[in-house]
Amino acid sequence: MYEEIKKTDKTVYEILMKELERQQKTIGLIASENYASKAVMEASGCIMTNKYAEGYPGKRYYAGNKYVDEVEALAIERAKKLFGAEHANVQPHAGATANFAAYLAFLQPGDKIMGLALDHGGHLTHGYKVSFSGKWFVPAPYYLDRETEMLDYDMIRKRATEERPKLIIAGYSAYPRVIDWKAFREIADEVGAYFMADIAHIAGLVAGGVHPSPVPYADVITTTTHKTLRGPRGALILTKEKYAKQVDSAVFPGTQGGPLENVIAAKAVCFEEALKPEFKEYARRIVENAKAMADEFMALGYRLVSGGTDNHLMLIDLRKVNITGADAQAALEKADIILNKNGIPYDPLPPVKTSGIRIGTPMVTTRGMGKEEMKEIARMVHRVISNINDERTIEKVKNDVHELTEKFPIYV
Repeated sequence: MYEEIKKTDKTVYEILMKELERQQKTIGLIASENYASKAVMEASGCIMTNKYAEGYPGKRYYAGNKYVDEVEALAIERAKKLFGAEHANVQPHAGATANFAAYLAFLQPGDKIMGLALDHGGHLTHGYKVSFSGKWFVPAPYYLDRETEMLDYDMIRKRATEERPKLIIAGYSAYPRVIDWKAFREIADEVGAYFMADIAHIAGLVAGGVHPSPVPYADVITTTTHKTLRGPRGALILTKEKYAKQVDSAVFPGTQGGPLENVIAAKAVCFEEALKPEFKEYARRIVENAKAMADEFMALGYRLVSGGTDNHLMLIDLRKVNITGADAQAALEKADIILNKNGIPYDPLPPVKTSGIRIGTPMVTTRGMGKEEMKEIARMVHRVISNINDERTIEKVKNDVHELTEKFPIYV
């Protein structure tokens, strides 16, 4: 692997090999990460890296794009088929830029937007003050119900009626429950707002048929391609045909120049993989594994935000064990268990510490692990958290982690 890099730049080669070993030996539980296939990674570094292709298929600013047009058109058609959408733009480089383009397509600077508050599980680009979304637009966030820690659609409707936003956003980075897209559509219609769904986290679950699709309801849908979709690092915008021109113009020339056609080739491969029957089974197993792990954590005495999970992730409240999310994350990383600290709704601690951790099952599911391994991993996490300052226990867990990961290689 990486033989040409080894010849050209031994320093980079050595770093890559260390990262390969790290990924192989660690248990990856970060909900927003996954392992792309060898085919996706090969396409990401393909010959189309060499080509400038400003514009769209059939309408480029440079010559020599015959085959670039073919691969981008293929990616577009596969994305439309995968999600049942009328129009797809496969050029956005990242989820944040896809959201930026969506806002540019439907809004003017100073318009009001309504998304879930960041500290309740929303995303930085849904109106947080340090993001362009909070600087260029007027944020009017909604919140989770304090008791259920779930979306309260009546409360969101009341908030929308009071604020009258131009755009309502549904889609989250730390929400473990099913989203009612139809309810959001009805609320948006009542206040005369556009409805945007950001499915970056759950796109693979939607494509796999284990989470309802927003396509029949949303005016515009954004997603990354590298999370549950298992594609390259990049993004995608889906919309209705009547909005196609304004969305495409918002991407190019509105927010980007030359698209990364090598990554678009990798997106085409990713969409083809996701169209196969085995991907539906993969999506089903992600949810099955998450439920099994959540049940085990609750059996061990932990409180999960909202009482469980319906999708690929869970939030664990650590206040009862008197440990911060930051401390848990650091201790678990010593044991080669990789997850992230995460705020919980109405968290009394600041974002640098947090009262919780976020755990996702896409990566371990890709490795072929099942329900029994999920229970074993939950018990490993528990052993570390229960002995957070005991280096001997952490080392023992690390050895157990290596035994488990050796049985499930990431690339064979």
